[in-house]
Amino acid sequence: MIKRRIGLLTFSDGRENAHREVEPVARRFQERLATVLNESGEIEIVAGEQIVWTPAIAQQEAKRLHAMDCEMTIFNFAVWSFPHLAVIASRFAPGPFLLFSNINPSYPGMVGMLASAGALDQVGTFHGRLSGDIEEEDVRRRLMAFVRGATAVKRLVGETYGQFGGRPMGMYTAVANSDQWMEIFGIDVEHIDQSEIIRLAGEAPQDEVDKAFAWITEHVGEIRYDGDRLTPETLKRQIRSYIAARSIIKDKDLSFVGFKAQPELTDHFTTMDLTEAFLNDPYDWNGPKEPTVAATESDMDGALTMEILKHISGQPTLFADVRHYDAEIDCFDLCNSGTHATYFAAGSMDPTENLPRVSLYPQTFYFPAGGAAVRHIAAPGKVTLARLARRSGQYWLAILPAEFVKLTSEDAERRAATSQIEWPHAFARLEVDADTFLAEYDSNHIHGVYGNYVDELIWAAKCIGIPYQVFSNR
Repeated sequence: MIKRRIGLLTFSDGRENAHREVEPVARRFQERLATVLNESGEIEIVAGEQIVWTPAIAQQEAKRLHAMDCEMTIFNFAVWSFPHLAVIASRFAPGPFLLFSNINPSYPGMVGMLASAGALDQVGTFHGRLSGDIEEEDVRRRLMAFVRGATAVKRLVGETYGQFGGRPMGMYTAVANSDQWMEIFGIDVEHIDQSEIIRLAGEAPQDEVDKAFAWITEHVGEIRYDGDRLTPETLKRQIRSYIAARSIIKDKDLSFVGFKAQPELTDHFTTMDLTEAFLNDPYDWNGPKEPTVAATESDMDGALTMEILKHISGQPTLFADVRHYDAEIDCFDLCNSGTHATYFAAGSMDPTENLPRVSLYPQTFYFPAGGAAVRHIAAPGKVTLARLARRSGQYWLAILPAEFVKLTSEDAERRAATSQIEWPHAFARLEVDADTFLAEYDSNHIHGVYGNYVDELIWAAKCIGIPYQVFSNR
C-alpha cells in the first residue's frame, strides 16, 4: 500500500513573548510525534516548518500541506494555543482533522485542544479528538484508526467504478444512484456493456492464455474436469475473460468494478468466478499485483464497501452471500459463486500457500455456460465484516466484528455440502445473535477483511457523514 501522507501542524500561544518561551516545548512534542508515526511504516508525516502562532503562519503552513498532497492533517497541542489559529488553518489545510493533545501537564495543551475543538464545532468543521502519550500502544492504535478511516474515505475521491452490465436478478440493493455516489463519496461511475468482455476475450494473446493455464494447472490443488461444464477449453475461456477484464480496467482507468454476469454471460459465454477471484487477489500468473476490487452480481454498494475496506486495511477483501445459519456451531456460512479471492484459502500474499488449498469445481446448473467455480474454505482468524446499505435513500454502515472459525477438514466439507459444495465458504461467528443480525441487516451480501478494523470503519462513517451500527453484544 502507498503510505498515507499526513500533515502535522503544532499550535502555540498567540502572544509573541509567550510563544518564544514555549516554542521549544511545542517543537519537541511535534518532532516526537512525527518520529513515532513515521516509524510505523504506514505513514509519511509532512510536519509544519514553523510552529503556528500567528494567522499568517497558520495560512502559510496549511497551504503548504495542501500543496504537498497530504490526505489529512493532525493538529497537535502541547501548550496553550489561541483557538482561532486552528480555525484559520482548517480553512486551508487538507481535512479531515485529528486534534491530538499530548500528555504535558506542565503546560495547558489540553486546554488549547478543547478550546480549538469547540471553535471548530461552532463553525461546523468535522474533526476527531485524541489525548495521550504517542509512545503508548493503545494511543497509537486509536490514532491509526482515525488515520486509516479518514484516508480511506479521502482516497475514494476521484476514483471511477466500472459497472459491467445492469441490475442483476431484480436486486435493488445491488444498484446505486451515480449522482449520489459523486455527491457523497466523490466517485464517478462508468457503465460498460458485458459484450466488451466477450469481444476482447477473443483477442487475448494466446501465449498469455497458455502461460496462465499452465500456472493454474501447476499450483491449484485440484481441477475437477467433468468433460462437460469444466474442460480445458472452458477454463481457458475464463482465463481469456480475466485478460479482457484486466485490459478494460487499465484502458478506462477503473479503480474498482462489478460484473453482472447473470444471466447473459453465465447462460451463453462463461461464469466470471475466475475473473473476479484473481482480480481481487494480490497476484496472478504474472506475479504480485495490486488487488482490484471486483464485486459479483454488479453489486455497487458491495464493491464500494470492499473498496473502503481495502483502503483501510491494505488487504484483499471478501464478497459473499449470507447463505445459511448453522445453529449447531453458531456460525453463518458465507458462500457465493465468484469473488472469493484465493487469498482467503490461507490468508497469505503468497499464491504457493493459498492455491494448493483451492479446487476448481464444475459450475452448477445455475450457470449452463459452464466454467470453473473457484472453491476453498476460508482460513480461520479474526475478521471485520461490513456493508454499506440504504434506508429510504440514506446510507448507513453495518459493522460486524467476527471470526472465521477453524473446523476440521471433514467437518468443513460436510457442512459445505449441505449448502453448495462447489463454491467457496467462510464459516463466520458473529459477536451478535443471529436473530438480531437477521432482523436488522439490509443485504444478502456481506464483505470483510482479516483483522480488527471496527474503529477504522466507525471513523470512516463519521468522515462520510452517515450513521453506523456495530453488531456486537460484547
